This record gives sequence, structure tokens and C-alpha cells, in this order.
Amino acid sequence: MDYYHDEKMQKIFEVLKQPKSLEDLKIADAFVRNLILKIISGYGTIKTSRINEITGIHWDILEETLRKLEEDGFCAPTSGGFLFSSIDYTITKKGHEKARRSLEENPYIGMAPVSYDDYYTIMKIQLKGRYPIKIPDDVIEYTFSDVVGIDYAKEVLLESTTVGKGIFVYGPPGTGKTFTVSKMSDLLPPLIIPKYIEFGGAVIQLYDPDFHKMTKEQPEDPRWVKIYAPFVLTGAELSLNKLETNYNPNKGVYETSPIIKANGGVLLIDDLGRQRDDHELLLNRLIVPMENRKDVIYVRGIPVIVHSHFIPAFSTNLDISIMDEAHLRRAPLHIFLKDPPLNELAEVFKRNLDQLGEKYGPEILERFMKVYAPYSEGGEGLQPSFAHARDLAQIAQAVRITREKDVIDIETIEKALDKHILIELQRLNIDISQVAKKLRSYRVETDDVESAFKAFNEFGTCGISYEANAIILDVDENITPVQLATYLHKKGIKVFHIDLIAESEKELKRTLLQSNH
Repeated sequence: MDYYHDEKMQKIFEVLKQPKSLEDLKIADAFVRNLILKIISGYGTIKTSRINEITGIHWDILEETLRKLEEDGFCAPTSGGFLFSSIDYTITKKGHEKARRSLEENPYIGMAPVSYDDYYTIMKIQLKGRYPIKIPDDVIEYTFSDVVGIDYAKEVLLESTTVGKGIFVYGPPGTGKTFTVSKMSDLLPPLIIPKYIEFGGAVIQLYDPDFHKMTKEQPEDPRWVKIYAPFVLTGAELSLNKLETNYNPNKGVYETSPIIKANGGVLLIDDLGRQRDDHELLLNRLIVPMENRKDVIYVRGIPVIVHSHFIPAFSTNLDISIMDEAHLRRAPLHIFLKDPPLNELAEVFKRNLDQLGEKYGPEILERFMKVYAPYSEGGEGLQPSFAHARDLAQIAQAVRITREKDVIDIETIEKALDKHILIELQRLNIDISQVAKKLRSYRVETDDVESAFKAFNEFGTCGISYEANAIILDVDENITPVQLATYLHKKGIKVFHIDLIAESEKELKRTLLQSNH
């Protein structure tokens, strides 16, 4: 399809022929010699064909370099046939000492890197004019084929990827925020990146198989790789240090950050606000790469400019105010994902059972829907969640297997429901959002209690009740009286006074558990 291998990509493939001379390789002769010598030293004796596989260096360059190393007394051929690819080379005592010193200076052993200039040029060609882009209908259809409902969210995702603008996704836990955003990169065209870059004798690693998925067609030069647009996910584990490119002394490479790995694709900061480092500092660190689409890394103390042309995406189940205006400008599109409708939830549960190859009757889906149906309709009235649908299908499979049944029956689904921790906590009326939080209780005096009660329910609280002329609410410790008063003022609700009643620490979890047993 032209979308995945367009005219520009075809021209780049023509350029990226495997270099056949050191001049075309554009890497210092000394670097290449040391790289090959370190490999021979590590193996003791090794075939030239294996050196070719490891380094990706053309036979002509290998033959020339090995001949020079042999003439200098660093290595020697031991056996082999008529073909150069079948010759074995071994290290000499002199070569072993040379390799040892080289390893101390630069321990990298692996694929020959690409010159920094070649990297920068090829990436610049690919990223120029990348947006706006016309995404084919069949690509859109394929991307969203396993996404149930949320038509508005799909529309926003499509607009975000069309123009390359950032997106902010928020809503309650289990509404599919991460899964939804993960579809964005599937809408984008692929690109070619080097596996490694050489700069000043140091090696920078770009390719990461955890985030970079190879396409079917690959360039002739094995030092480059064509990948699908990356989707780089980082969540609560993210720290300021992880947003930097750090040197790995064991591998001898500078390992690039998520900012650089996401180049050409999507970078999702998931669970924003739950990181150990202050989320404001994390967001501030991202502003320059988002704005300039370039980042600066330091290699042996020297600043190096690298491409960071990604679409920023942020998701949270905390209050939207976690992002200030400066950060929201970098992610101007937004999606609010509400609790899913029961029919969509049941469809996701059904799809998960089908993907697992499970057999079941219609009564299983009916029982599943009753968990979330309101009390007035004979249900349990629990909060619906797409995450429940996925996890419950897997738990039901485990229960069926351990009980040696052929199909998932009512007894199986009942046992699965009892074993799902979030479902059980809801049944015990334990609000998991309050567990391990520091809360503050406020008494808000107002002349319109009914409107204030409704407004605070929309605002999102951990607990709410009311008196004759006041609202009593529990909120996260980060919420201030000024924020509460400002929020009501914007709603046209008059506030007379706000009093701090109490603060509650992590012991709240123990209190909640004890009160339900």
C-alpha cells in the first residue's frame, strides 16, 4: 500500500544501499577496526560470516579491514574454504591486548552505527511535511476494528493524528483511556530509523524492539530499520531521570529516552499525577521537545541535537486541573471517557471470551450485565468498567480450567465475580479511590444547597453529604478552598464560607475495611 511505502519512502530505500567502502560508511577507520577486533577477541575464533551478521558491514569493508588487522599482527586466519565468508579468524596476543584497551575505552560490541550526519539528514527528510496527512479509509477501519463504541473518541483521535496535535484523555478508571490512545500510532505512516548512531566515537542507541515494530520490507543496509510509527507508553514509573538519555556502561551505549524513541509516533504519559516526581516538573521537561520537535542530549559532555517529532498524549483519572494552560496548549484536543454503556461493556466481555476461545451461553452475558445494571432493574448497581470485562473473562477461564469444565456456566461466572478484587470491593461499599489517600473534609456554606450538591458531584469528590445550608465534602488534599469557591462561582452558585473540618490519612483504608466486616 502506498500509505505504508510511498514515493518518499521508496527514494530513501534507494539511497540506503549497503556501503561498500569506508568512505561511504562515514565512520572512522579506527572505530571499525576496534569494533571488529573486539568481536574476534570475544569469540576467540570466529567466521567472517558471523562478523558480517553482527556488524552489518559489507564484505568488501570486512575483507579490507581484516587484512589490515592481520598485517598489523592483531589477528590471523586459521581455517576456511575458497570463499572469504567461510574463513575463520582468531585473535593474537597482541590483538587481545589491543582489544582489551579498546573495550576499556568503549565496551560497545554490535551492529555498526550510522554516522550522526546521515541520521539527521534522513530523519529530516522523512519528518518534513509529515502533517497534515490524509489517512486512508481502510487504515482507519482496520485501526478501530476492535474498538467498541466511543465514536466521539475515535473522531478526536483521527483529528489528532491528521494534524499531529497533542491530546489529553481523562475520565474514571477502567474506561479504556490507555487502550484508546494506543490506537493512534496505527493511524500514522511508518518511518526508517538507524539502530545505532555514532557521534565522536560514542554510540547512541535509537532502536528499541519493545517500542519499535519492524515492517515487512527492510532497507538493504541492515544498520537501518523500517518501523511502524512507534507508540511509547510510560506511566507512574516515569521520573525526570528517565526523560534523559543516560549512558549504560555495561552495553557501552547511550540509551535514549522515551522522548526520542517516540519520534515519528506517539508518546503517552499515562496515569499523569501518580509519578513520584512532581508532575509539573515532568511536564515542564517535555515543553521544549514538544514545541521544537527536537531535544538535546549530552554525549561525553557535548550537546547533541536529536529529533523528537512525536504527538504528545496525556491520560489521567484525576481532576482535569492537573494540567495548567501552558501544558494544555501542547495538547489542545481532549477526550472525556465516561463509564461505558452496558451494551458496549457486554460486547467487550463477549469479545474477550471469544478471543480466549471459550464456550458459553447467553445466560453468561445476562449475568455479567446484571452486575452493572441499576438496582431498579434487578442489578447490583456496580460501576461499569472495560477493565473488568477483560479481567473477568480471563478469571472465568481460569476457574473453568481448574474445575475441569468444558464451558463457562453460571457457577463459573459467579466464582469469577467473587474473585475479582475491584468487584468485591464495590460490593463491600469500599471506595478504592479513597484508599491510601490523604483527604480533607470541608464544610461549604451556600444559599443553594441543591445546586452546589449537584455541582460537586460533577466536580468529583471522595464523599459528599449536606446539611440545611451547607455541603460537607471530602476531597484530595491538593484541592484548596479557593479552588472550591472559584468552581462554584463559575457555576453561578454563591458561597458564604468554607471551613476545614478534618484531615484523614492512610489509616482511612483500615477504617473502611473494619467498617464493612
